[in-house]
Amino acid sequence: MAIDQGTTSTRAILFNSDGRAVALAQRELTQHYPALGWVEHDPEQIWQDTLSVARQVLGSADPTRVAAIGITNQRETIVVWDRASGQPIHRAIVWQDRRTADECARLKADGNEHLVRERSGLLLDPYFSASKISWILDKVPGARARAERGELACGTIDCFLLWRLTGGSVHATDATNAARTALFDIHRQRWDDELCSLFRVPKTLLPHVHDNAHVFGTTTQGLFDVQLSVAGMAGDQQAALFGQACFAPGMVKSTYGTGCFMLVNTGEEAVVSRHRLLTTPAYRLDGRTTYALEGSIFIAGAAVKWLRDGLGVIADAAETDSMATGVPDSHGVYMVPAFVGLGAPHWDPEARGAIFGLTLDATGAHLARAALEAVAYQTLDLVEAMAADGANIEAVRVDGGMTANAWLCQFLADILGIPVERPQNLETTALGAAFLAGLASGVWPDLDTLSAIAQQPDRFEPTMPRQPREALIRGWRDAVAKTLTKG
Repeated sequence: MAIDQGTTSTRAILFNSDGRAVALAQRELTQHYPALGWVEHDPEQIWQDTLSVARQVLGSADPTRVAAIGITNQRETIVVWDRASGQPIHRAIVWQDRRTADECARLKADGNEHLVRERSGLLLDPYFSASKISWILDKVPGARARAERGELACGTIDCFLLWRLTGGSVHATDATNAARTALFDIHRQRWDDELCSLFRVPKTLLPHVHDNAHVFGTTTQGLFDVQLSVAGMAGDQQAALFGQACFAPGMVKSTYGTGCFMLVNTGEEAVVSRHRLLTTPAYRLDGRTTYALEGSIFIAGAAVKWLRDGLGVIADAAETDSMATGVPDSHGVYMVPAFVGLGAPHWDPEARGAIFGLTLDATGAHLARAALEAVAYQTLDLVEAMAADGANIEAVRVDGGMTANAWLCQFLADILGIPVERPQNLETTALGAAFLAGLASGVWPDLDTLSAIAQQPDRFEPTMPRQPREALIRGWRDAVAKTLTKG
C-alpha cells in the first residue's frame, strides 16, 4: 500500500506484484492562506485523511496479503510537534510558503549561500524547510526553549506520518526528504552542524535518516486490522523518478501536479549545477546514494486551480483540455504563473504572476490555453539548463495528473523538441513508494525486476515546424523578462 500525501490531496493506493493499481482512495486537503505569500496545512487533517484513505483501501482487500506500506509526500513542508503528546505546535508550513524570504535574503547577503550550496546542494530560498523550522521556533511562545530541552520533534510530512503510524515510537525520515531541509550534508549523508547553527535549528529536533528501502517501523496495534511494516519512504519527486524506473544516468522524469519537478539521474556523482539547478539525492539503497539534478517549477496545475477557484473561468480542471484545443492558439496571451515566486532556473521569490498580451477579444479559452502552455515553456527552461550542465537528454518521461491531457503532452514535445514518453500508469509517484517498500519487504528482488514491470509508454514526437516554435519561445522569454524582479 502506498500512502501518497500531496499538496492538495491525500491518497492510498494498493498495488499488486505486477505494479498495477487495484484500489484507490483519495481525500482533498484544505489549503490555508493566513497572510500574503503564506501557505499552511493542518497536520491533524493530514493524519485523519491518511487514516481514512488507508482504511478504505485496506477494507477492499485481504489486509493479511498486504506486504508493507510505502510513504511518499509533499517535500519541504514541515511540522513541529510535542514529543510527549504528538500534537503539532503550529500548522504545517507548506513548501510554497514565502514568509521567510527576507530572512533567506539576509543570510544570502551575509555570504552564506556558498556553504548551503556546497553541503546541501540547495539554494538559500524560503522553499526549503530550514528557515520554516526556525520561524516556528521563534514565533510560537516557548518553542525554542522547549526544542533545546529536547521536548519537541520536527520533520517533513513522511516523518510526521511515520511517528503517528508507529504510535510515536519511531522518529525517522529517508535520505531524499532529509536532503530537502537545507540542514543535511548530501555528500556525508548526515545532519550538518554548521547548517543547523546557521539556521538556528537544534539537532535534537531532527529525525534519524535511513535508506529509502528500509523497514522503518511497524504500525501500532489497533490502527488497522493487521500490523504492517512501513518499509519505504521517499519525497514525491524522487518517488516518481523511482516509479518511472529512471535508474540509469541521463534518464529524466518530469512530474506535473501542483508544481512541476524535473529530475535527471546523474549516477553516483553529485553534479554541481552552473545554472541554478539543485543537486539532490535521487535515492539511497544499501547505503549507496544515487544523485540527480533537479529543476523546480512552483506552479503548474495550481494555475489551472486558480482559473477555477480564483477567476471562475472554468468549473472543472478537465475543461482546460477542450478549451485549449477549441482555439487555434493562445492569441498572443502568455501567463507567467509566478504566484509564489519563480523557481528554477530563475529563483526569484519576489516575482509575481502576470498575464501578457491581453486584448478585448481574448477569452477564457485563451487564458486556459496560456496556463497549459506555460507548463511547457517552464519545462523548456529546465531542459535547457540541464543540457547546459552536461545532461544528454534524449527523451523526457512525464507523469502526474496533468499528463492525462494528450494535447499538453504533444505541446510539450513540440516545445522541447524531443520525444515525451507517458506511462500507461500515471500513478508513478505512489508506484515509486510501493516499489521501495516492495524492495525492502521482498516483493521484488532488484531494480532490473522493477524496470521490467514498467509498461511501454505512449510516445509523443515533436511535429511543430521550427519557425512557429521559435516565435512562441521568444514570446515566453519576453514575458518572463518583464516578470523578473532581479537581473
